[in-house]
Amino acid sequence: MKSRKLLFLAAVMAMVFFGFGWAAAADRYITMATTTSTVDTGLLDYLLPVFKAETGIEVRYVYAGTGKAIEIAKNGDADLILVHARSMEDQFIADGYGLDRKDVMYNNFLLVGPAKDPAKIKGGKDALAAFKKIAKKKALFISRGDKSGTHVKELEIWKTVGITPQGQDWYLESGAGIGPSLMLANEKDAYILTDDSTYFDFTLGKKIDLPIMVQGDKILFNQYGIILVDPKKIPTAKYADAKIFADWLTGEKGQKMIAEFKKFDKQLFFPNAPK
Repeated sequence: MKSRKLLFLAAVMAMVFFGFGWAAAADRYITMATTTSTVDTGLLDYLLPVFKAETGIEVRYVYAGTGKAIEIAKNGDADLILVHARSMEDQFIADGYGLDRKDVMYNNFLLVGPAKDPAKIKGGKDALAAFKKIAKKKALFISRGDKSGTHVKELEIWKTVGITPQGQDWYLESGAGIGPSLMLANEKDAYILTDDSTYFDFTLGKKIDLPIMVQGDKILFNQYGIILVDPKKIPTAKYADAKIFADWLTGEKGQKMIAEFKKFDKQLFFPNAPK
């Protein structure tokens, strides 16, 4: 009888031990703060299940404009960031919050607008000249106004041409992500700066009808980078597991998957992590 009790107790202990072990494995996750284009295009939903299947690590994400994503990480609510505004990324690192930044992929910005093209800029390759013409014509322009990577690029262009559009009747800030902002520009027949990945997803998906006005200018290049949160600054940051994901994303498998990711048979992002 005593031996049966001992066997029963051992079985119960084993169930408790392995049960807790299983729960711990199931709860192994990191949180990434990222920008809207990686989510709106479906890229993360394509990548993350494969990473989890290979490593057992779940990547949960919160998404907003780059500025907000960085604030989320600085508040201790993310273990890494995947964003696209180099000046803000460099400041994040300089402030002691970020480590081990790596290029991941790129796409390009586009200036798109209404088919009527009141500013007469369609077909151009000079983004600065196009922005000047929009301001001179006082043609309606939709700005994200949300400190996102796209918003930062737009403000950079306005500053370069010496124009302050804020407060002008023709300049409207949506305060929203690129998806809702594109829909607003489409509704109001306005010009807007957008990343081409989200634009092609929305256009080929017949959500909007805004022709490309300007593309190909080198100032419209759009680089994405991944940065780990420094655990010395944010003690709760899961640096080790975040690094596993960053290495995977910038490694052979992640880069190959980014290159193969397509919507409506069109490649949306181009991997360029350092070898």
